[in-house]
Amino acid sequence: MSFLQKAAKDILDSIGKVSILFLQTIYWTFHNIKTGRFAISDLIEQMSRIGVDSLLMVAITGISTGAVLVVQMGFQFAQMGAQSYVGGVVALSMARELAPILTAIVVAGRVGSAIAAEIGTMKITEQIDALETMATNPVEYLVVPRFWACTIMLFILTIFTNVVGMIGGSIVAVNQIGLTLISFKDSILHMLQIRDIMGGLLKATVFGSIVGIIGCYKGFTTEGGAEGVGQSTTSAVVVSIMLILAVNYFLTVGINNFCVAYLP
Repeated sequence: MSFLQKAAKDILDSIGKVSILFLQTIYWTFHNIKTGRFAISDLIEQMSRIGVDSLLMVAITGISTGAVLVVQMGFQFAQMGAQSYVGGVVALSMARELAPILTAIVVAGRVGSAIAAEIGTMKITEQIDALETMATNPVEYLVVPRFWACTIMLFILTIFTNVVGMIGGSIVAVNQIGLTLISFKDSILHMLQIRDIMGGLLKATVFGSIVGIIGCYKGFTTEGGAEGVGQSTTSAVVVSIMLILAVNYFLTVGINNFCVAYLP
């Protein structure tokens, strides 16, 4: 078997296993909701670890991105007499692309790696085998709360990134570009539409699912002791970011085509 054939086989094998894990996660979610066994406390705990503990990093990312966008575009727009568009262009850039993408990358680096390391450590210390011995399904106990916590909190964190990004952009626009806060706000209200915000939040939801499921999958497939945990942690971050960037293209095309076809 050639190198390319082996690589293709490994990729298809991984896609199949990730898909099975995803379907198992959905099954156990609805099964637990139906039977009243859904552990809300576990979900809230994971949401706190994933979302609340990431607020500072996300805030720094959002503020700096909004500020840099205004610096890059503000002076150019001012030379063309288009200062009134600065706020709207920054808001569109953040809502459609930068907020969901950058937030997902930050969460993948911080949370995806932590999930892979945690579950990977449980795997090599045979704690997952112990769960199965006690008739506890590992997917139900470990994956479901982490998957949904990632999905929900990335949605919320993206909203937060949009807000702080606008705040950072407005501060720079007022103090360096010479715009008034009223003109910056009016530009945002004039150009930014609900569909732009919802499109970005849809992306964030998908990205959160990717981070959660890849982190769990890499943890479950950990082998080789402490070295294997390190490899799984690194692989979880790299694969998550690559998938986020690749899936973003298809989501962008799909959302734009939907808006053109069905929305005025």
